[in-house]
Amino acid sequence: MTEINDNPQPLPAAVTRFVLHWGDLGSQWGVNRSVAQIHALLYLSETPLTAEAIADQLGLARSNVSNSIKELLGWGLIHRVPVLGDRRDHFAAETDIWEMVTRIARGRKAREVDPAEAALRACTAEAERDPDISPVAKQRLKAMLEFVMIMSRWHDEMLQVPKSTLMTLIKMGTKVTRFLGRKSAA
Repeated sequence: MTEINDNPQPLPAAVTRFVLHWGDLGSQWGVNRSVAQIHALLYLSETPLTAEAIADQLGLARSNVSNSIKELLGWGLIHRVPVLGDRRDHFAAETDIWEMVTRIARGRKAREVDPAEAALRACTAEAERDPDISPVAKQRLKAMLEFVMIMSRWHDEMLQVPKSTLMTLIKMGTKVTRFLGRKSAA
């Protein structure tokens, strides 16, 4: 059975600092501050928390917590945890960093990159049929579409690479360019 703490104690200073900082980063990334703070709290929590405990710990309105939990569930960054003898919902965060980052990357691509690519495809096709659009503008649209398509394909391919291989690649850094026989862009 999972242990639940219904009487939350004040958060340790380092946890508070992380929760606040993660909230600030969330705002910079276009994520609601409360959503990011709740994610941070659940990520560091050793036990699943109820919405009430989250609201108490962070000093947030229960409705704000409820809406934020829905968003985090939608992203797949948290999940419900059943607790024997307790009918309330309890929540825990995904703690595998690679899995968390992968889910965020997939979600952002679906919400941001895919619609941008679709819009660029439509604009490029429309521009090709319009004799009033300059060849320069048409070429720039094509170039932007090509770039977005290449990056989108790269994103999808990278998500298929095993974690261990990807970590090796990341740790290699600029050594990859030397391996490929090109000078590093410093």
